[in-house]
Amino acid sequence: MNAHVTLLDPHFLDALRPSLREGQISVDAADLQKYAIDQGPVTDYQQPVAVVWAESVADVQAVVRAAATHNVPLVTRGAGTGVSGGAHATAGSVVLNLTRMNQILEINPDDEIARVEPGVINGDLNDAVAAYGLMFAPDPASFKISTIGGNIATNAGGLRCAKYGVTRDAVLSLDVVMADGSLIHTGHRTFKGVAGYDLTGLFVGSEGTLGIVVGATVRLRYLPAIVRTLAVFFPSVQQAAAGVLAVGAARVQPCILELLDGPSLKELDFRNGSTLSQRGSALLLIQFDGLAAEAEEAIAAVELEKLGGFVSRENPAEAQRLVELRRNNRGLDVDAENRVGEDVAVPRSQLVHYITALEEMAVRHGVELQVIAHAGDGNLHPTFSVPTFEPAGIKALNAALDESIDKALELGGTITGEHGVGQYKLRWLPLEQAAEVLELQRSIKALFDPQGILNPGKAIPAAS
Repeated sequence: MNAHVTLLDPHFLDALRPSLREGQISVDAADLQKYAIDQGPVTDYQQPVAVVWAESVADVQAVVRAAATHNVPLVTRGAGTGVSGGAHATAGSVVLNLTRMNQILEINPDDEIARVEPGVINGDLNDAVAAYGLMFAPDPASFKISTIGGNIATNAGGLRCAKYGVTRDAVLSLDVVMADGSLIHTGHRTFKGVAGYDLTGLFVGSEGTLGIVVGATVRLRYLPAIVRTLAVFFPSVQQAAAGVLAVGAARVQPCILELLDGPSLKELDFRNGSTLSQRGSALLLIQFDGLAAEAEEAIAAVELEKLGGFVSRENPAEAQRLVELRRNNRGLDVDAENRVGEDVAVPRSQLVHYITALEEMAVRHGVELQVIAHAGDGNLHPTFSVPTFEPAGIKALNAALDESIDKALELGGTITGEHGVGQYKLRWLPLEQAAEVLELQRSIKALFDPQGILNPGKAIPAAS
């Protein structure tokens, strides 16, 4: 991949020198390459002109003020685990890396909140609050390395979303550096609060296009004392998908309800030496937590056996192994031109129809398909692939991707359940949102970022 060479504005650099120490800014070729992209597909490869590591709110403000003065685009990033290109560098941009802002500022077990800097690792926060019998519920597959700031930027989901919701549901207040370098505070420390417009909710999921999150107050949940896990294998993925509705109809609430199809099980076996695919052609991995976990597990087992499921009650060690296998299988390979993992969501009542349609279109287009899903909330990650980079195969792959999006929207779904629009999904957003809705969002962007320097070319398509 080659990028058009753009040089760092020396006046921008001069403006930063009084504020940053040595080691906080780099124009080294290796750094520019390392921080040019995240884990998403690349549609327009560009290297940044510099990488800056902020270590304080004042650092972020200094960088933003210099960028505003000299009209330099800023792409803010954390660990770079996003898969929609939301942290890809754009032409002439400076990458603002917040991973050094990694302090847990407060844990208040009585109020069940924590205050964190954006570079705090999700898993590290969970380790810290576990000592108080608490947890930070959002748990994206990358939780061991992804940052809270990145989770907020993309409104990240995860396995526990079925019960606890997504990142937005756990964020109470934010400290945000605006496009002119000013610092604002939104939200509150309380679980309830409806004063004014919900600016906190607006910033969550905005992918760094409206402001730069430099601090967050998050809600914590009780760490469950009892956890029970079912592995339910089915003869077909359609039966497994029907099992999702059966669990809901039984009025029990899993914290985790994941679906894996046959090809996904075979891939896991190949990578990990497991034997999951020998136990069935699809798997529902279900976890209940809390004091009612045993009763809910028993109810679900009865209903799923009625649908032809083979129910296995897993001991804690095996349950943890299965959950870890599921967490890791989305990241087996980084997306590339010949392999793209999607992130659509459909109403749960349409899961069977959508999975059947995916299988049919994969056969028709001659591409490989694996389907995994956060089935509890209808969020699917179908992965389409072809074995080579031969043009005809890539064309077929893209046709299948486009059709999968069309079908999800036809069934009342959305183009992205948790990964965000980023750069890669801009082409599909106008299929879901009407022109007047897109224009309203452009107006919000222009109000918050009149120069258009914050993560340009992401989240919202430019006017045609």
